[in-house]
Amino acid sequence: MSTSPAQSQFSPRTAIVTGSDSGIGRAIAVALAEAGLDVGVTWHNDEGGAEETAQEVRSHGQQAFVAQLDTTDLAGCGDVIDELTTQLGGVDVFVNNSGTGDSAPLLDLTLDQWRHTVAADLDGAFVCIQRAARSMVKAGRGGRIIAITSVHEHQPRVGSSAYDAAKHGLGGLIKTIALELGIHRITANSVAPGEIATPMTGQTDEDPTTTERPGIPLGRPGDAREIAAVVAFLASPQASYVTGVSWPVDGGMLQMGPQAGSHLKSHDWREV
Repeated sequence: MSTSPAQSQFSPRTAIVTGSDSGIGRAIAVALAEAGLDVGVTWHNDEGGAEETAQEVRSHGQQAFVAQLDTTDLAGCGDVIDELTTQLGGVDVFVNNSGTGDSAPLLDLTLDQWRHTVAADLDGAFVCIQRAARSMVKAGRGGRIIAITSVHEHQPRVGSSAYDAAKHGLGGLIKTIALELGIHRITANSVAPGEIATPMTGQTDEDPTTTERPGIPLGRPGDAREIAAVVAFLASPQASYVTGVSWPVDGGMLQMGPQAGSHLKSHDWREV
């Protein structure tokens, strides 16, 4: 299959993946390295994990640079993105993966809990994405902005009001970015994972194919590399005409509703 002129105009060489010290972020960083990109790796609490990610990137013959990033530090997190961009010699692909969660009913949720989650998942994402976007526009080579949201960008979950609000907001931000930056040949898309076997879900190093999830049509959690594969496509020249879209990667969970998808204990629903 021949390459279209639009595809040939964008040839990514560098990427920044926030929150890439483990789980989905690490899988994305490695997938982009496999595609030939140098990668900026960030960590919040796990510096050792970030160094392990960097070693995996380097094992594929690519450069890796590591920096600490706290997306609740709204005054400083953008500077970290600028510093990594300078080290990489530019940023062609920016993946916003950093974030946190919460679990409290609305009536019990404190303002401090609300502000922490929204700052980490939305405010900090805005600051970091804006810095990356400015660098892309200045370079004039086009670019890819990809946000890791959640199925809860689309459907809510009991006990996750701050998280749900932040992910809805991040999804909306990405759609607006797609409208505004398309003229600069910068695409913006979200990837919305369902339950993925990662440290965040308490499934570190577990094989998701061995875990039964009756309420998910595919019957299991996802693997972080299954998220990374979609991100790698969206980061590639082949995705040159894809923008403003949210891609659920959830084993069909959204067709059930996330609450049912993770809580059903039997396969009875499959019967007519």
